[in-house]
Amino acid sequence: MPGLSNQALLENFKSYLTAEKGLARLSIESYDCDLQQFAEFAKKHNRLLIQAERLDVLAFLEELTHNHVESRSRARKLSSLRHFYKFLLLDKKIKRDPTLNIESPKQWKVLPKSLAVDQIDQMLASINPKDDDPRSHALAMRDRCILEVIYAAGLRVSEVINLRTSDLNLEAGYVIVRGKGDKERIAPLGKSAQQAIIAYVRNARSLLTRGKSSAVLFVDGSGTALTRQRVWQIVKAASRAANVNGENHLTASPHSLRHSCATHMVRNGADLRTVQTILGHADISTTQIYTHVAAEQLKQVFRAKHPRAKRRAKAEEPVHD
Repeated sequence: MPGLSNQALLENFKSYLTAEKGLARLSIESYDCDLQQFAEFAKKHNRLLIQAERLDVLAFLEELTHNHVESRSRARKLSSLRHFYKFLLLDKKIKRDPTLNIESPKQWKVLPKSLAVDQIDQMLASINPKDDDPRSHALAMRDRCILEVIYAAGLRVSEVINLRTSDLNLEAGYVIVRGKGDKERIAPLGKSAQQAIIAYVRNARSLLTRGKSSAVLFVDGSGTALTRQRVWQIVKAASRAANVNGENHLTASPHSLRHSCATHMVRNGADLRTVQTILGHADISTTQIYTHVAAEQLKQVFRAKHPRAKRRAKAEEPVHD
């Protein structure tokens, strides 16, 4: 039946993700990519998506493992299949979910690499005009502003490039951010980020827009919105210029700036619920990767302040004759 073809089912699923789940375009593309890959695998075994069984899903995961696909990626692909077949089940297109009771690949909970405060300061200080041209000064001001905003508010790249001038409320010290699923949140901005935005808007943005009307906050040299790739390039260039990737080969990225924001907040006493709200995590479990930062902080405070901890430390000192 035409309505049960792979293409028809995938189109219906994407419409569902857009209209009912409110997912962003990039999230929907990620689902589609995973499902298209499984569809190709099923096709080799003369099956349509709607005909897939539990053994097909297991065989697919086994092939991914054989091809050295990381457990994190395998888990994401299985999650995409779960959502797809749950949709088909609710829509009464299938009677049994082929992903039921399939264990998700084990994943290591690894805290993303964060930068030290002085490394971020070095990156910001490294952004300078290439020459005396006013537009070169404007670009440097824009790039510095982007780094300040990502670090201050813990923004994703997609959120940075979609910021609008109307989203700013500098008097109150915050910006309205549209995150995953087009959900809005309020992200506070520190003084440094506020000052960087004011300087950029007053002295640089009009040179880059060239008199054109643009709703987005950050624009390129022709006055149009920046791409995700361009923001990555800006951060990488600042990282190289500051020699952040020194002996430990730590390379800065927009993602590491976002995680540095969260890590530094937790180290300074912020609770996980606050960090979850600022980062825009839908589930607190995503934010819980930062719990070991808080735990290490507690240990340090305990060792420094608790009399028993000090006594234990003295007891462990070697005795000399």
